[in-house]
Amino acid sequence: MRRQSAASGSRAPRPRAEQSEQLGFEGMPERLFVCTPSKLGAYADCPRRYRYAYVDRPAPPKGPPWAHNSLGASVHTALKNWYALAPDRRRPEVLGTLLKGTWVREGYRDDEQERDAFRRALTWLESYVAGLDPADEPVGVERVVAVKTAVLAFNGRTDRIDSRPGPDGRPELVIVDYKTGRTGLDTDDARGSQALALYAYAAERVFRKPCRRVELHHLPTGTVAAHEHTPESLHRQLTRAEDTARDIMAAERAVADGTDPDAAFPTEPGPRCGWCDYRRTCPTGAQTPGKEPWSAVERFADQD
Repeated sequence: MRRQSAASGSRAPRPRAEQSEQLGFEGMPERLFVCTPSKLGAYADCPRRYRYAYVDRPAPPKGPPWAHNSLGASVHTALKNWYALAPDRRRPEVLGTLLKGTWVREGYRDDEQERDAFRRALTWLESYVAGLDPADEPVGVERVVAVKTAVLAFNGRTDRIDSRPGPDGRPELVIVDYKTGRTGLDTDDARGSQALALYAYAAERVFRKPCRRVELHHLPTGTVAAHEHTPESLHRQLTRAEDTARDIMAAERAVADGTDPDAAFPTEPGPRCGWCDYRRTCPTGAQTPGKEPWSAVERFADQD
């Protein structure tokens, strides 16, 4: 074995910058921002809420679970399981069993309110599936789609992806998103939804088929709010998402460099504060009266 010479053994180490250049780090592209629609939406709604959810570790404690989230999750999972059945078993009478098996009980004021919410959700589901063809097989149900851009590594779980004939008769993809919120939705909601646009952009690249139509299916009212995107409108939504990602990464770098986290991630006070999971942690949010966990569900009953 050849011995290392004294000269080589006493060689001074290369400066860190030179080491980085030798290893190929110099000029490397900036890391992609890994995100979901909810992650981007959290920052757009309130940078402070984003910080509490995704930056601070350990994360501050959340408030109690929300009944309307439990209700929405239960309905979504019941529809997922409905499509998991063989077509000849997709009948309205199975919905009660499906909903009971997926029911989330958290957040309700009492048993009476929970029972009322269950009955209401079952009525929504029965009415909704009555308008579906059990033989139709979606391209995806609760399907994750993902795409990378120069800035983003995006992934998101779509409620449903349909395949329908486009204007020229060839199949095109349609993004379907279920909604169980208190109020109805209109075309502006579908057009302005960044999440739906990103789903369409990603689905088109995953499945290599056009995907321009996005739909919000509002189960409480049985209405559908739809929008037909163009390549230009999808690109505008993508650009917005990339701009948000750049803002987030800049704020995270500022904190790493010593900036006060409260300054890097300011609050956006407003009506949302009353519904925020971190209201009790946030000094600004704590000044806003908090909503009861069941408040949104209670308002459903007030509409009857």
